[in-house]
Amino acid sequence: MVFVTGVDGQDSALKRARAARNMTLEEAADALNAITGGATDASLMSAWESGRRRTGKRNRAGLCTLYRERPEVLFAHQDGAATSVLETTGTAVVVRVLTRWTDLVEAMVDVVAGAREQLVVTGSRSREKAYLASIETAVAQQPDLVHYRVLYGPPRHQALADHLLRLLDLRDPSARRRGVKTLHIGMVEQAAALERFFVASETSAVVPLPSFHGAEAFDCGVLLGREAAVGLVHHGREVCASARPVETADAVRALPVRHN
Repeated sequence: MVFVTGVDGQDSALKRARAARNMTLEEAADALNAITGGATDASLMSAWESGRRRTGKRNRAGLCTLYRERPEVLFAHQDGAATSVLETTGTAVVVRVLTRWTDLVEAMVDVVAGAREQLVVTGSRSREKAYLASIETAVAQQPDLVHYRVLYGPPRHQALADHLLRLLDLRDPSARRRGVKTLHIGMVEQAAALERFFVASETSAVVPLPSFHGAEAFDCGVLLGREAAVGLVHHGREVCASARPVETADAVRALPVRHN
């Protein structure tokens, strides 16, 4: 049994519910995935139990089913006082406001280049060649890097569809390196959620913003520090776990490129 202590030094109700059933973190994650169809792992379960991360809506419902307990009991430690450094630092997590296209692309490429453990990229509109090429380089040169790509509906540009095919040439999503799957590509159905755009590693992240210069531009964003980046990595992992896998060349080619 792996023990997890909450942020106040006491075991959380979420951890106690698991312990009462004599389940390890791994066993609980497997049981939850059987309910939700997701891909939660032991590390994410641990973060939820300690209060370092808040559990999303789908997994909250699944955990309530698994443990036969009400959400206000299981997640009180997450929903009470501030549960992370991120919630107490406020705007200090913003490293830089990006107001030019060149700065935005450079910052996104830097996030990718700095990733060593996990790289999460979301959105279906990417087409900047240097940015997409930097992701392919990272995947090719760092075999232990775990890459998550979350699409919100089919690709909007052929450049992104071609990029996905190149990723699949570089790595087999069904393979396991040291027991870990290192390439995840999932698509959220368009009606299921609003599209999110960000790139995040374990140390930094960039989130594009509506342009400060005009309605048609795509040239502004914020560079975020470690605490926010880690939160976005967890966000992307959770979304990818519940998304429809698009992890073969045939599946990618079957996606209708929307060209808008």
